[in-house]
Amino acid sequence: MTLAGDVTLLLRNLEFGDTSAVERLTSLVYDELRRLAGGILRRERPGHTLQATALVHEAYMKLVGQTKVSWQSRSHFLAIAARLMRQILVDHSRIHNAAKRGNGAPKVALEEALARADERPMEIIALDDALKTLQQLDPRKAKVVELKYFGGLTGEEIAEVLEISTATVARELRMAQAWLARELKQQ
Repeated sequence: MTLAGDVTLLLRNLEFGDTSAVERLTSLVYDELRRLAGGILRRERPGHTLQATALVHEAYMKLVGQTKVSWQSRSHFLAIAARLMRQILVDHSRIHNAAKRGNGAPKVALEEALARADERPMEIIALDDALKTLQQLDPRKAKVVELKYFGGLTGEEIAEVLEISTATVARELRMAQAWLARELKQQ
């Protein structure tokens, strides 16, 4: 069986209450989760108090504790991991900046927010707020952005997770980026 097949089988076993699947699953996905966390934290400010290992552990504990998820595949698992890591990171930024808030988040473009998130954690909060709005308007576009920028997934991996074509992924990403850029400028 392939790695993806092994992960999918273990996720289904976990879903049906096989607690021994957690240990085997950990050994199969831990390096990939560290890669995701590392990619996310590289965009954060230098000296960030949240380390990749802590982010992975916190996300992993939430992942294996999911009871309402019907795991579809390894990619589905990683997509949910990316979302959880984003939520953990945003929560951490909100707590870190609670005392520093002024009149709100600054106006920034999407690319600038992602490139400078390490310098200004409030920009990640502004981006998260914009993504929440996009989620309400067009959930698939929001998911594509989340998987690309927070999950580090390729167009092909996103297509697999969302069960759409790679051309649709590219189109949705372009439209979402344009919408987010406009939204961030208006904030």
